[in-house]
Amino acid sequence: MATTIFLRRTHLLTTILRPVVNHLYSFSTIANPDPQPNRSHPNSRTLTPLETQFETWITRLQPGFTPSDVNQALKSQTDADLAHDIFRWTAQQRGYKHDHTTYLTMIQLSLSSRRHRIAETLLDEILAGTVAPTLPLFNSLIRFCCSHRCLFNRAFDVYKRMIQQKCVPDLDTYTMLFTVLLRKFTKLNVSYIYLNSVRSLCRQMKLFGVIPDVYVLNMIIKAYSKCLEVDEAVRVFREMGLYGCEPNKYSYSYLVKGFCEKGRVFEGLKLFREMREKGLVGTSSAWMVLVCSLALERQFVEAVEVLRDMVENEMSPDMLTYRTLFEEMCRDGKGNDAVELLEEFRGKDSKMVDKHYKALLSSLHFVNWD
Repeated sequence: MATTIFLRRTHLLTTILRPVVNHLYSFSTIANPDPQPNRSHPNSRTLTPLETQFETWITRLQPGFTPSDVNQALKSQTDADLAHDIFRWTAQQRGYKHDHTTYLTMIQLSLSSRRHRIAETLLDEILAGTVAPTLPLFNSLIRFCCSHRCLFNRAFDVYKRMIQQKCVPDLDTYTMLFTVLLRKFTKLNVSYIYLNSVRSLCRQMKLFGVIPDVYVLNMIIKAYSKCLEVDEAVRVFREMGLYGCEPNKYSYSYLVKGFCEKGRVFEGLKLFREMREKGLVGTSSAWMVLVCSLALERQFVEAVEVLRDMVENEMSPDMLTYRTLFEEMCRDGKGNDAVELLEEFRGKDSKMVDKHYKALLSSLHFVNWD
């Protein structure tokens, strides 16, 4: 009974109040005939120019785009960051996968814009096997690693990956690897550590049938000479003709220095004379090492001959070379000859200033007096 009474009262109130609510709604509509449009979302913002360019290039890529299409889009970019955004967005699309051309273009853009972090990330992806190996791609990675001291080991990781994936290296590959290896040949004990790597690269270069040029052969000769393995250096030197290469001044200079540092001075002098007969000048360091070595062996006639030839070719010996020769002559009782030679070279060597002349003269008198 109570429930029936409650329902009746509710129906009665609804019937009475409905006209009032409709009247109020109609009044509010008349008072505001043009309501304000909905405002935009407070978090919305204007796109940046980079985002606008990104959206533009994304719309240009038609559905079903190929690596060739993406490669063209990447090459059209001058901003490496924008190119990287396009590169990553396309990689996430269904049915698409980057190939060696897009990776190569992206690496070149990263290096030209000095985005080395991006290049290192791409390097890791390629070493993980995300793309088929090609020679230009791996050479670009090796070049990138060789240009950064902290990535020295990664250059050889890339080279090993090349071998594993049966991508045959070329002369450019070995040129970069030998060059970065020779930078480590600073001290004798350190040079021995890397000499085995040089030997290994030589064997593999022959195995793949890569014909070296003069530069690579000189690097090999320099490596052996630095480690005083002069017999191995001479062997490579004599094989240069087999590859159609003619020894140049660097070939002879590395050997002359190697023989002198090994203590085989007369063999170094023989090579030096052979070089001069061919009209080659050689490096100044090779001349100075030979002069010092001959002086220490008491071969003053040959040492003075080399020193005069050096000055005549517009190369100036350093103070150590002069002091070694003159002081050894004084120790051998030829102090007067040393003074005469000092006066002679004072007139011939334009770089011997008064300060150097007085220092040499005082040392000669001191040694002679002693």
